[in-house]
Amino acid sequence: MPTQFWGDSILTATYLINRMPSRVLSFVTPLQKFHEFFPHSRLDAHLPLRVFGSTVFVHIHGPKRNKFDPRALKCVFLGYSSTQKGYKCYDPISQKLYVSLDVTFFEHTPYYSLQGESMSETRPSLTSDYLDVAMFESTPCFISNPSHNTEGHLNLGRDMELQTNRETLVYSRRPKSKFNETLISEALQESESVIVPTLESMTSILIRIQLPKNIQEAFEIPEWKEAVMEEIRALEKNETWEVMNLPRGKKPVGCKWIFTVKYKADGTVERYKARLVAKGFTQTYGIDYTETFAPVAKLNTIRVLLSLAANLDWPLHQFDIKNAFLNRELEEEVFMMLPPGFCKEEEETRVCKLKKSLYGLKQSPRAWFDRFAKVIKNQGYQQGQSDHTMFFKQSNDGRMTILIVYVDDIILTGDDTGEVERLKKVLATEFEVKDLGQMRYFLGMEVARSRKGISISQRKYVLDLLTKTGMLGCKPSDTPIKARNRMESDGKPVDREKYQRLVGRLIYLSHTRPDIAFAVSVVSQYMHSPKESHLEAVYKILRYLKGSPGRGLFFKKSDSKKVEIYTDADWAGAADDRRSTTGYCTYVWGNLVTWRSKKQSVVTRSSAEAEFRAVAQGMCEGLWLKKLLEELCITIELPIKLYCDNKAAISIFHNPVQHDRTKHIEMDRHFIKEKIEKGIICMTYIPTREQLANIFTKGLQKSSFEDFIGKLDMINIYDPT
Repeated sequence: MPTQFWGDSILTATYLINRMPSRVLSFVTPLQKFHEFFPHSRLDAHLPLRVFGSTVFVHIHGPKRNKFDPRALKCVFLGYSSTQKGYKCYDPISQKLYVSLDVTFFEHTPYYSLQGESMSETRPSLTSDYLDVAMFESTPCFISNPSHNTEGHLNLGRDMELQTNRETLVYSRRPKSKFNETLISEALQESESVIVPTLESMTSILIRIQLPKNIQEAFEIPEWKEAVMEEIRALEKNETWEVMNLPRGKKPVGCKWIFTVKYKADGTVERYKARLVAKGFTQTYGIDYTETFAPVAKLNTIRVLLSLAANLDWPLHQFDIKNAFLNRELEEEVFMMLPPGFCKEEEETRVCKLKKSLYGLKQSPRAWFDRFAKVIKNQGYQQGQSDHTMFFKQSNDGRMTILIVYVDDIILTGDDTGEVERLKKVLATEFEVKDLGQMRYFLGMEVARSRKGISISQRKYVLDLLTKTGMLGCKPSDTPIKARNRMESDGKPVDREKYQRLVGRLIYLSHTRPDIAFAVSVVSQYMHSPKESHLEAVYKILRYLKGSPGRGLFFKKSDSKKVEIYTDADWAGAADDRRSTTGYCTYVWGNLVTWRSKKQSVVTRSSAEAEFRAVAQGMCEGLWLKKLLEELCITIELPIKLYCDNKAAISIFHNPVQHDRTKHIEMDRHFIKEKIEKGIICMTYIPTREQLANIFTKGLQKSSFEDFIGKLDMINIYDPT
C-alpha cells in the first residue's frame, strides 16, 4: 500500500483491536469494557470484517448517476468509518473517498501489488506522489444502502463528494447534432462541419488531466515540461529580464508557476499551458507600481457588433496575442526572484531585474493596454468613448473597420477588406499574433454562422458546470424559477464560498442566456448569507439548464434599423423588504443586445414610481447605444421607441404638473421629459402580455415563459441532452 494510506491502516488496526478479547481485560473486548462505564454511549454498529487493501466495487445508486455512468466503481478498501455505518472505499482514479454498505469485496485480490505499484486501472503517466495525504482532510461522501438510509446521509448527486485535486472532469452524452429546422432551415452550412463533429467528439470523450502541484512534478511529465520550456523561451526571446545581484536596500517579489489546460470549443485539449506569474501582492504602492486600471471590452458592445455583422454581412475575424503582458517596458524598477526550477544553489543571491511587464504584476494589465492602444492609434484608428476597448477607422469611401479587444483576445470586423488585411500584418509585426480565423469560440461563447444570421451559446460551459456540480443526470425543469417565488432570509445556512462560486458562474452564463437573468438576479441577492432555500433555487436554475444547454441568442438579418427599449417593473415583488425589481432589454436592428434585471435600491410607494425608475434606467441604456452607434457612423431611426405598460407613468411623463406624489422622483421625471422633448426618445404604451421586459422582473408560468423566450429570439440549435 502507498505510504499515504498508512494512517488508514493504523485506524483499521485500532478498530480491530477494540473488538478483540484482551487478556488484560479478562478476555472481554475494549469496546465492551467501555460500554460498562458509559452505558448510554452510542456504540458503532458491528460490520463483517474484511481484508484491508483488497479490491472492492462500490455500487452507485440510480439517483446519484445518469444512465451512461457505470453502476459500480472499482476502489480500494481502507477500513471502517467512525462516523457512519459503512466501509471506507477510495477510488485512486477519481481520487474520491466513499462510505457505503453496498460493496462487493474481492478479498483475495489486493488492489496494489506487494511492491506498492498500482494496478492497470491507475493512470500510467502519474505516480503515487500525486495522491496527497491532505486529500483526506475533507468530509467524505456517503453512499448508503437504501434499506439503511437515514436522515444524516449526504447527497452524492450534487457536489458533496470529496474533491481531492484540481482535475477537470468532462462527462457528456453524444447528441444527434440535429439543428432546429424551424428556426434555421439551412443547417448553418459553414459552421456545421466544424461545430457538430467536434461536439460529438466532446460528448464521447472523458478527459482527466492532472495539473502539476509544483515545478518538480511538471518536469516529470513531457507535456508539462515542454509547456514550461516554451514559456521560458518566450520570456528570454522577449528580453523580459536581466539577471543580476540584488542591489542593497531592494526587496524582490516572488514568482510561481501556474499550470492550466486550454480547450477548444468542442471540449478537446488544445494545448498545455504553463505561465510564470509574479507575486504582485508583495508589491508596494508608490515604489514598484502606481496606476493599475485597464479597461476590458463590454459584452454588450460585442453583442451590438454581432447584430451589425449579421445585418451588414461583415466578417468576424478573431486573434489572440501570445504573452500579451510581456509587450510593454516597465517604468518602475522591479526585482524578481529567479523562476522556480531554474535557480541553482550558487545563484541564490541572483535576481531578475524586470525590463518588461510580467503576468502577476499589478501594473501589467495597464501597461499592456497602453502599448496596444498606442499601436492601434498610430494606424489612424480612433478610440471609442462609449467603450474604450473599441477602436474604429473609416476610409475615404465610407468603409468601416472595427476592432475590439478583451485583454489579449481581439475581434476584427468591418466592410473594408483591404484595411482588415493591412491591420493583420501590422499586428503580426508588433506582436506575436495567433490568427484564429473566423470567430467561432470567444470568451467561452460558441459562435455559429449561416446565411440567415449568427447564433451564440455556451453549451460547453453549461455541460462543464453541470458536471462539476453533479447535476448532469438531474431531472430537467421547465422554468429557472418558480412563479410568484418568495425568497426569504431565514433558514439553515449553507457553505457561502460554494454558493458564491455557483452564482458567479451563473452570472457569467447569463451574458448569453437572458432567460435566466431574473432567476440569477434573485439568487445573487443572498451572496453574503445564503440559506438552504437559496441554494435550492440555484439548483433549480441548473435543472433548467440541463433541459436546454445549447440555448442561446440568434442575431438575424432584419429590415428594421431601429433601436427599441422595453422597460418594466414588478412593484413590491420582494417579500423580505418589499422593494421592486427593474427589468429592461434593448434591441438594435431587430436583435436583442442588452438586458438587465435588478432590485431597486429604495422602496417605492406606487407602481407608477417603480415604473418611473425602470424607465430611467432603460433610457440611459438607450442613450448609450445611440452614442455607440453614432461613433461607428451607423444611422439609426429617431426617435428611439421606449415601450412601457404603465399608463399612469406615461401620463406623469407628459404632464408638467408637480405634486406631492411625484416630487421625490422629480430628477428622473425631468431627465425623461428632456429626452422626450428633444425628440430622442418616444414613449409608447404596450400591453403587459406583449411587454418583453416582463421576463426580467418576475417568475412566470411555463406557457408564458416559453412565449417570451421565442420573442427574445432565443434558439437551441442542438438536440437536448
